[in-house]
Amino acid sequence: MKRDPIYGMMAEFDTPQALVEAARKTHQAGYNKIDTYSPFPIEGLAEEMGFHRDEVPLVVLIGGIIGGLTGYLMQYWMSAVDYPLNIGGKPPHSWPAFIIITFEMTILFAGVSAVFGMLALNGLPMPYHPVFNVPRFSSASKDRFFLIVFSSDPKYNAADTFDFFQSLDPRSITEVPS
Repeated sequence: MKRDPIYGMMAEFDTPQALVEAARKTHQAGYNKIDTYSPFPIEGLAEEMGFHRDEVPLVVLIGGIIGGLTGYLMQYWMSAVDYPLNIGGKPPHSWPAFIIITFEMTILFAGVSAVFGMLALNGLPMPYHPVFNVPRFSSASKDRFFLIVFSSDPKYNAADTFDFFQSLDPRSITEVPS
């Protein structure tokens, strides 16, 4: 019988404080590819997991710059290159007239890149996730707290990770199949 590949190992905890403490110990033990699941946001959990980077602002900045350049260059091309008109002695490249559209295009591109950047960086949409293979995971949206160490973590070893989770005193420990 062929065994399914393992996605990771998951531990279940009863309280948010136990989850935060377990995340801190797991990160300090050298596990880097970890995630937590809880029914509500927990103050300080991201820091204890070692999650300090946020790439969405960079995506929004790049989207805004591209939008501003697009708006400005589009107007420049239309007014000075493609169809130059002399209206009231105004020069074809009259940058003050371009400010409003440039600003609006900056906001439009930044907003759209924020939405799509957030979706892409979060890996969404994700209609299937392996953690749903764990029967007890249905309590994650009610009153339980879960910590998973992914099998792709360089330090992951099924026996060692199980022993480490035992030291955290969880409610249960489960292997998560892919």
